[in-house]
Amino acid sequence: MSPSLIQILIVVGIALLLFGPKRIPGIGRSMGEAIRGFKKGLTEDEIDVTDSVKQEKLSEETDTAKTAKQTTSESQKKEEV
Repeated sequence: MSPSLIQILIVVGIALLLFGPKRIPGIGRSMGEAIRGFKKGLTEDEIDVTDSVKQEKLSEETDTAKTAKQTTSESQKKEEV
């Protein structure tokens, strides 16, 4: 349910009475900067999470390869004996 035009006008009128016409642009600017910072933080977190997942997969693959190599070398040593 979206707000009607009358409800929006009432909220704007109350904001004008509380803050005055000189402070409202500054408040809007501050809110815009806060929202931009929040979105930027979310984007950076997504990048960090993606990078950490990639690094984790790479380390798992490396560990698997090392384990396979060790198993192969151990079985070769047993065959030689």
